[in-house]
Amino acid sequence: MGKNGDITKSINLDISLDELETDPGLRIPISEYNPNIRDEVRRKYLLSGPCQPRNHDFPLTQFGKQSRKFSSAWFDKYANWLEYSIAKDAAFCLCCYLFKPSIGEQAGGDSFVGKGFSNFKKQDRLQIHVGGLTSAHNQAWKKCQALKNQNQHIQSFYLKQSEQDRSDYRNRLNASVDCIRFLLRQGLAFRGDDESEMSSNRGNFLELLQYTADQNHVVKAVTLKNAPENQKLTSPDIQKDIVSAAAAETIDVIIKDIGDSLFSVLVDESRDVSVKEQMAVVLRYVDKKGQVIERFVGIEHVANTTAPSLKAAIDKLFSRYGLSLCRLRGEFNGLKALILKENPYAFYVHCFAHQLQLSLVSVAKKQPQVASLFILITSVVNIVGASSKRCDILQGKQYDKIAEALESGEILSGRGLNQEISLKRPGDTRWGSHYGTLISLIALFSSVIDVLAIVADDGANSEQRFEANNLLQLMLTFEFVFSLHLMKTLLGITNELSKALQRKDQDIVNAMNLVKICKQRLQLMRDDGWDSIFSQVSTFCGIHEILIPNMDDTFVAQGRSRRKSPEVTNLHHFRRRLIHFAEYYPKDFSTIELLVLSDQLETYIADMLSSNVFLELKSIGDLAQTLVQTRRNDVYPLVYRLVTLSLLLPIVTATVERSFSAMNVVKNQLRNRMEDQWMNDILLVYIEKDIFNKLDNELIMQRFQSMKTRRGKL
Repeated sequence: MGKNGDITKSINLDISLDELETDPGLRIPISEYNPNIRDEVRRKYLLSGPCQPRNHDFPLTQFGKQSRKFSSAWFDKYANWLEYSIAKDAAFCLCCYLFKPSIGEQAGGDSFVGKGFSNFKKQDRLQIHVGGLTSAHNQAWKKCQALKNQNQHIQSFYLKQSEQDRSDYRNRLNASVDCIRFLLRQGLAFRGDDESEMSSNRGNFLELLQYTADQNHVVKAVTLKNAPENQKLTSPDIQKDIVSAAAAETIDVIIKDIGDSLFSVLVDESRDVSVKEQMAVVLRYVDKKGQVIERFVGIEHVANTTAPSLKAAIDKLFSRYGLSLCRLRGEFNGLKALILKENPYAFYVHCFAHQLQLSLVSVAKKQPQVASLFILITSVVNIVGASSKRCDILQGKQYDKIAEALESGEILSGRGLNQEISLKRPGDTRWGSHYGTLISLIALFSSVIDVLAIVADDGANSEQRFEANNLLQLMLTFEFVFSLHLMKTLLGITNELSKALQRKDQDIVNAMNLVKICKQRLQLMRDDGWDSIFSQVSTFCGIHEILIPNMDDTFVAQGRSRRKSPEVTNLHHFRRRLIHFAEYYPKDFSTIELLVLSDQLETYIADMLSSNVFLELKSIGDLAQTLVQTRRNDVYPLVYRLVTLSLLLPIVTATVERSFSAMNVVKNQLRNRMEDQWMNDILLVYIEKDIFNKLDNELIMQRFQSMKTRRGKL
């Protein structure tokens, strides 16, 4: 009965191939998978390759009086099959896991499959496991090779094809890949509601394929109606496999570009259109050219946003791509304690843009005048934009004023000038949008007043007329105009900072300088900005016939005098900070290296002073790239390591925020039932399209072909 129960379990156990466990110590036995998908599971693992976290901090294990640990050098010697489980601190064999015969204790028995090999003091056991040509390990290895090579697979004996069949299949597959490429780049939907041949709109993919066939007789001869019924390569499963292949090739390029480098992780979560919590992950690293790169690597659905749940999702993503938290230097929100427990050298950096946002929100809540201003503006936008008729009146009034100004010569005409302006609605969470609202209100002020006057006279009901009349009275006051221009100037300063912070290549030193400059401008505005603002407000009130109250001629704006910081060069700044900065990374600099760094830094400073190449540098990013270009990164490796560590410190999570914007394009109201893996694959190639565009179709087709047994052959 137990045997029959096991058989039932193995037959019923099915799983998505995209959710396979990557850690060899946590995998279920291959025999427990449904026999119908067992070969596909094996092929998926073979395509992914052995789990080899090369940069993991392998723990020491006590063996008597000696301590031993797993060596990453063994991955080089046994690259094709050796795996390491972080969860169990043990070594495993991939090919024996996939095809191990029942041989009892031969060749180490279950050591490299079930419980794992952890007796690291006996390195020779790895070679003993391999054995001779007829060993169980080599038999399993041969079966892995046969499965990867479809020409040797048993099913291929029944699918012998002519050269013409192969050529037709390649052309058909290439046409499908081309169509999918276009849809992925544009973030468009693939399927339609009715994909039958009688439908007038069969969905973007089939319609684009039909259009391609109509324009190309070679494609037309092998696709759609002219394709074999069982090889059309147009089914939803085929589409998903091609997209999955494209995403896998894209992520491979990213992981290879990272190589063995350290990286930062930028994480944030947001709800998608189907109200599912999604966590986006972006890696920030310095490439071989010394450039700061931020790459989107995936989006994970999380059941909740607690720290353990987010940590588990990050571990899952890292395990899938063979990354390790030991290489982490990054940013987390709500995960700080858990991450630092595993890697005490991971630094937490709060998003600068979020700090700026929180500061502005705090000011708005604590200052009644500011809060009243934006409440009033929101009411104006709601009244004026309440109907398309009022919007049309607003645009008509503005058009008449522009025409009158052009005729009188007050403004000039030209390409790009005098574009149509609309009254922007401020966002609840993004205070950068408030700046745009203030700008548009100032530009449309007289037209808005005209529209409010019309509503005050001809509103549909007394409530509308009363509200419009009340807004008119408040807007036509010096207090409102003064607050409007004051906040426009203030948000103009912070808006420039916000935009600068959101650049992907921004580094910590530049960010701190930008914050410092912003604070100086705000202090300057506080100390000496009264005359400028009062002049703007007075001119504005004069144009719009708003009464200006009498002012005391002896009034002087109160505030501290501006403190001037001593001007120093970037070179002096780097010299003063670098050695102290190294002490924050004891994992990356040994005691000996810290001693060497001091001397190396002196030589580096002397070299920099004598070289004209380094005189015009403006940031740490420029310094890193110039060091690589002049090959001085090899001459001063410790200094360059410090420079790259400073560049890894993230400034803002703008790249993560942009991924959520892309998610809203890909998964919208009409596509609100997308599977998580399907959405992740589409998002990856849509966001990282600069990499995707460089991928050759042949790479995608070869990976697609190797994902599972196909009826057609390339």
